Amino acid sequence: MRNLLDTASLTRADAIRILDVAEDMADTQQREVKKLPTLRGKTVVNLFFEDSTRTRISFEAAAKRLSADVINFSAKGSSVSKGESLQDTAQTLQAMGADAVVIRHGASGAPRTLASSGWITAGVVNAGDGTHEHPTQALLDAFTIRKRRFGDDSRGRGLDGLRVTIVGDVLHSRVARSNVWLLTTLGASVTLVSPPTLVPQDVSGWPVTIRYDLDEAIAHEPDALMVLRIQLERMNAAYFPTEREYSRRWGLDAERLAALAPGSMVMHPGPMNRGLEISADAADSPRSTVLEQVANGVSVRMAVLYLLLAGERTGDDDRETKDDAR
Repeated sequence: MRNLLDTASLTRADAIRILDVAEDMADTQQREVKKLPTLRGKTVVNLFFEDSTRTRISFEAAAKRLSADVINFSAKGSSVSKGESLQDTAQTLQAMGADAVVIRHGASGAPRTLASSGWITAGVVNAGDGTHEHPTQALLDAFTIRKRRFGDDSRGRGLDGLRVTIVGDVLHSRVARSNVWLLTTLGASVTLVSPPTLVPQDVSGWPVTIRYDLDEAIAHEPDALMVLRIQLERMNAAYFPTEREYSRRWGLDAERLAALAPGSMVMHPGPMNRGLEISADAADSPRSTVLEQVANGVSVRMAVLYLLLAGERTGDDDRETKDDAR
């Protein structure tokens, strides 16, 4: 794997391979010594032009547990705030010897530009770009669904026949887009639930069912209900009357939680707006996978960095890596 820019271009075999390697990584995190020597001598740069504590820390933890050196670059307080371009920043990182760049950017397509520009030779991982995609979040969501459903028998499996409902601010959500493509590739059927004003214009080309009523969607007994955060910081217009009205019609409260089918799980990519799109009852219930998603995120990102950077290793180093992962 040279880069990870989106989930739309991942094949089923690619996706299952990443999830299976993540299983190996998760196993190593149950040991007393969690660190592996896999990426000794490699440098991973977290290049974040947007704030995101969870994602940055998750990637940093993943890289460090693989023994990579980590450089955290934040646009705030850097030369970017003085007008430096993405090209100049990238070439600076190239001169520093970066082996992988994890980039989060407010402009859709920025990671692809970085990967295809020729400015750097490092592999590129998209940690979220504009309203485009967030592939590692979708991978950790799929990993969580697969693990909850199949337990120790999850390796090698897709999500064939499972029903996943995604509710909330689809228009501004890169998580929703990445999940639609990945879950469909893995065999799941996806339903989107949202106010009409928060449905993207191009959704007719997506392999999904569209509903506007959350209670109706819950009546179809989804195996997983994923609640999206209302991204108030991205909204420049009134997409719904009031927050109270949104919560009443599209929020996951205690009553809707009780209406979910037995075995159905509740997911949220975080951070949560408690009391808006999800109630405390739902967020903290045994059905909730929120904390599992955080833990699984480290394993999935370890898998992505391993597949991105460890392919160059041969001989004794490669055998050592495989032994440690086991």
